[in-house]
Amino acid sequence: MRAFIQFFVLFGLWLLLTWSLQPADLIAGAVVSVIVVALMGNMFIQRATNILNPVRIFWMLFYIPYLLWYILWANIDVAYRVINPSMPIRPGIVRFKTGLKTDMGKTFLANSITLTPGTLTVDIVGDEFFVHWINVKFDGDPKKQGEEIAGKFERIIRRIFE
Repeated sequence: MRAFIQFFVLFGLWLLLTWSLQPADLIAGAVVSVIVVALMGNMFIQRATNILNPVRIFWMLFYIPYLLWYILWANIDVAYRVINPSMPIRPGIVRFKTGLKTDMGKTFLANSITLTPGTLTVDIVGDEFFVHWINVKFDGDPKKQGEEIAGKFERIIRRIFE
């Protein structure tokens, strides 16, 4: 039953994105939806009630502009560092632990970190994140580093995915 729901959600999304009812587009959308559900179906909806939970939907709608704000702010920060040579640039890889338990939550956090200029998620091993940071702060304190990089995202992502 879950596979059918996923298929119809993906196919509906396909129809919205292509905005076409041509037979070739319908066939292509159906084939792509079947392939995605077959290969990655277990990554999507764990329980149908989770995705329809109004609290999770609220936090997701809150998170989108929140993330966009931090992306904009980080773009300004990186651009200022490029223009102003006196601004510090201390690149390095930092390691910190996350409190997120689900793979989807960790993936969402990793993508949020990577979308923010100046940081790039290099690897995730269990609960540990390895992030390349343009300006490493708090030398040797992974708790403070993790809070600076991921704390602002992790609190909201926990409400969405856990």
